[in-house]
Amino acid sequence: MVAGVLACGVLSCAVGIAGLITASRLGHPAIRPGPVARIAGPAGRLAALPGPGRARPVALPRWLVIPAIGVRTRLIRLGQTASGALQVPGTTTVAGWYTGSPRPGAIGSSVIAGHVDSYRGPGIFFRLRLLRPGDRVYVRRADATVAAFRVTQVRQYRKSHFPAAAVYGPAPQPELHLLTCGGVFDHAAGSYLSNVVVYAVALPPPAAGRQRSAHP
Repeated sequence: MVAGVLACGVLSCAVGIAGLITASRLGHPAIRPGPVARIAGPAGRLAALPGPGRARPVALPRWLVIPAIGVRTRLIRLGQTASGALQVPGTTTVAGWYTGSPRPGAIGSSVIAGHVDSYRGPGIFFRLRLLRPGDRVYVRRADATVAAFRVTQVRQYRKSHFPAAAVYGPAPQPELHLLTCGGVFDHAAGSYLSNVVVYAVALPPPAAGRQRSAHP
């Protein structure tokens, strides 16, 4: 935990209200995203989608890469607090995979959370809201395979109307949900009033004989 940098963020997964607080009381939302240089996808073999019947084990996630917004970060593990809320990263420089959700590439809704900013400046998910449908997201796993996802929608919700069931609930296919804060910044409370959620679905690898790495 980085004392004095972040407020104790809370992202509730047990109830219908979630609020990932990503700025301290000294923070402010006045920073505007500048130009971003696209980066390459991670090296590695694109993973096949889970087949019907008994699902094969999926390796642990290690890295997250989002070329369109210049994000490349290692992934830490996020559990739950004693109150049942999702832990948040203790630093703004990395994102975290919620271990109570499926591993990225497995059937279900995999959840990754990160900070948007702090009083020190932009966080790892500062540009998350700039993603658009069709953008690619990659998760490199411990076995060097890469799970590829396509963004389907980017939504912003007031924390009082956070759709916990849609974000954390079951899904019939492998999905990836990326979470951070957004919207209006409440200076009195020292937090944002909304959450940004990016929804993405898993992509199959190229057909046999056309397999390639995740580099775009």
